[in-house]
Parts: sequence; C-alpha cells; structure tokens
Amino acid sequence: MRVNINELQEGCILTEDIYSLTNRPIISKKTIITNELIEILKAFLIKEVPVDKLMVNGSPFLPKEILDDDGNEQKIAPSIIEASLEDSFLMGVRDYKKEFNNWQAGLPIDISKIRNIMIPLVEKSEITPSELFSLHHLSTQDEYLFQHAVAVGLISAFIGKKLRMNKGDIVQLAIGGCLSDAGMAKIKPAILNKKSTLTKQEFEEMKKHTTYSYKMVQNISLLRESTKIGILQHHERLDGSGYPLGEKNNKINIFAKIIGVADTFHAMTCSRLYRRKQSPFKVLEMMLQDMFGKYDITAMQAIGSGIMTFSIGSSVKLSDDRVAEILFIEEKSPTRPLVKISNTDEIIHLEKNRQLFIEEVLK
Repeated sequence: MRVNINELQEGCILTEDIYSLTNRPIISKKTIITNELIEILKAFLIKEVPVDKLMVNGSPFLPKEILDDDGNEQKIAPSIIEASLEDSFLMGVRDYKKEFNNWQAGLPIDISKIRNIMIPLVEKSEITPSELFSLHHLSTQDEYLFQHAVAVGLISAFIGKKLRMNKGDIVQLAIGGCLSDAGMAKIKPAILNKKSTLTKQEFEEMKKHTTYSYKMVQNISLLRESTKIGILQHHERLDGSGYPLGEKNNKINIFAKIIGVADTFHAMTCSRLYRRKQSPFKVLEMMLQDMFGKYDITAMQAIGSGIMTFSIGSSVKLSDDRVAEILFIEEKSPTRPLVKISNTDEIIHLEKNRQLFIEEVLK
C-alpha cells in the first residue's frame, strides 16, 4: 500500500526501491524504516512510499489513510487478503516472541503453540520456496533473536525436503530448528541484549544455550529423541571445533548437521551489530570454501540447489555495483552463475571472474 511520508513509522517495511533523480535507488526495497531514513526521504522531497501492511515486529501498520496509484487518498476498507510468506513469517515471529518471553519468565515450552507457528509456515514456504532466500532482509537488531529462530526452522525444513526426508522428519526439523535457540531465554538479559562485543567469559556463558535448550525440550513427548539431540548438537562441527562437547563427524546426528547449516546460513545473511547483511550467494560460497570441513556438504548442496532453482532470470547487484540478470547456473558452482550486465548486455561468467560476486538479489 502507498502512504504519505508523514504517515511513516519506525518499523515500516518498504516494498519497492525508492528513487529520486538518480539511476540508483536512494533506499532499497525490503529496507526497515528508521527515523533517520524518514528524514532522508523528506530531504529528497519524497511525498509517498509503498510499504507492507505489517510492521517488522509483525503488528499491522494502520495509517489513517492510504493512497491509490494516482496519489489520491482512500479510506482503508477492511479486507481479508491471503498473507504472503513474508507477512506470515513476521506474524510467526511475533507469536514466537511471546513464547520466548514466557520461557524467560520460567514457563515451560508449549509445544502445541510452536507447532501452530511452524507447520503453517512450512506449508506456505513449500508453495513459494524462493521467498525463503529473502527473509534475511527483514532482520533488525531488536527482533533478530526471534526472527532467527523461525527462519532456522523454515530453512531446516527446506533442507529436509530437498534431501527427500519424509513429512514427519520435515516437521520435526522445523520445530527442532525453531527451538534450537530456546535456551537463550535462560541467558542473563545483560549478556543476551548486550550491544557491544561479548567478553570471553560472556561468550562462554552464551554457548551454554544449547544445553539449556536441550534441558527445556528433553521431556517433551512430541519431539523425537533425534530432534532433541539435534537441538543439543546444532553448534557442533564436523572437524570437532564446535560445542558443547566438540563432537566430530558421525557422532553428530543428521538433524544437528541440518540445523547447524540452517543456523549459520541465516545468521551470516543477516545484518548484525558487527557485520552487514550478505547475499545468500556470497554466504554459501564462504561456507563451501572458507569453512570447508565444518558443515555437512549434502545440507549445503540442498541450499545450493534451491538457489539454482529459484534464481535463473533474477536481477542481482554485483560487488562492483553493476546490475545483472542471471542467465545460467552450473550445479558444480551455484554461487557463480553466468550473468548479463543490464546496461551493456555484456556476458560475464563469475566462475572465471573471481574478483566479482553477487552482492544482493534484487528481484
């Protein structure tokens, strides 16, 4: 919906690129609005912008009036619209946050509520799976912990489906992925909410969340033992460099390997205090090369096959700021496709031009 610039609030989500008198957008779509960005829009004399009907915290955005395509005011008429995966995700995050706050208050996990969050999301993601690879654009510092939990559950389920697991395993992966960081509720708020770099002692305390998560789920009969172990082990690494026990290779169960890949993949694509958000292409390449030997290759290949399937024809921004269209993706190098530069029609094979990489998927 289009709204007057004066109606904008912090937490609104842009649904289109915003241009002024330049060829490049002054603010990209999927950007989360802040007060500083509102002032920038006003400085560029932008009068109206298109935004999502939900805020980033999952609550509805209810401006007094919306505008039609000609900029005329319209009264908001109540309507029931089939929610997109993005909107469903934001509502799921909102509901997960309520559960997390309950755990912080000492209440046990209500597994039925987690199922009610995750199963509809998994079903919706199976209809539009490509949208999974754009959820990281919604990440914010304040909501990251809750967004990450729901996203890890969804990506874990996606990997399970790609690996041709049965429906029961996929559901267990979704719930297990979502609950893998439940133990964060037992971490001291001063550490959990710290805005600066953790000390070594604080990081050691943070690492205990896997054990806390396991203790919170160990008596839940609706979770399989393999799911519970997957939650405990999701930060273990194949080379023994993980935690809590430094397990290696076959001592790490398959659910843990899948959730571990989903956890790292989503975390690295998101904007964090110490790192800007990165494209799924760049993150997968880093996991396949720089972190080789730490993660299950079949789980990473599952994500790669998803990128291959959904990205041909997509518009992307390269690391040198040029915009290009993906023409072809080879299975052996899914992060380095053949692209055509939009302005010049130049064909570039990124596999042979290692100095370039895909910075962002535009659409």
